[in-house]
Amino acid sequence: MINEKNLYSSFPPLEKALDEPNGLLAVGGDLSPQRLIEAYCKGIFPWFNEGEPIYWWSPDPRMILFPAELKISRSLCKTLRKDHYQIRADTVFTQVMQACAAPRQGQSGTWIHPQMIAAYTALHEMGLAHSVETWIGGELVGGLYGVALGKVFFGESMFSRITDASKIAFVHLVKQLQYREFGLIDCQVKTRHLASLGAREISRVSFSRQLETLISDIAIGSKWNFERMQLETSG
Repeated sequence: MINEKNLYSSFPPLEKALDEPNGLLAVGGDLSPQRLIEAYCKGIFPWFNEGEPIYWWSPDPRMILFPAELKISRSLCKTLRKDHYQIRADTVFTQVMQACAAPRQGQSGTWIHPQMIAAYTALHEMGLAHSVETWIGGELVGGLYGVALGKVFFGESMFSRITDASKIAFVHLVKQLQYREFGLIDCQVKTRHLASLGAREISRVSFSRQLETLISDIAIGSKWNFERMQLETSG
């Protein structure tokens, strides 16, 4: 068990983060499990392109979702009621990261490069990083991955190969986190996609206080096995 209060301090105070670019706090270091755990416990995450030094970020405001505030549209409700998909967790973690790294319309590259995949796969092998996957007909069609520490899930990226596949995985993730009594999902920065699902912005100070409450001892975990449950949807 790792006590986050005893982790070595290798980052400046959060108030030292730049306003422009928003949240840039530090440059350099490594992506060892110990450093990543320390970073996430403090509300810091790495984001950099291949070939660049490691950039560490703590933006203000911070986009988050309280699980109880999840919003499900009428059209998504209809999709969720269908029985054409299967939700799995932690069966193809690296494959999910690779799918998230695939080129997207309007993007020239990706920040999910081999160095990042190796680092988060190491966290996955420790039971601290997880994937949630949408499968149809034996084919992976969407999903997401992130880091779970204490009662916080830090979302990293998601992908869809068909309409709503990532949203299906996200809704099932949120319901499972409610079941496991998680208090917060970190969405990092604002997007219209996340806002449509109920995510909202809070100040960096408020976010940091939430982490202090929800993360204490960090137990080395295990692969997730989602309990099958009936989703409560309306619309």
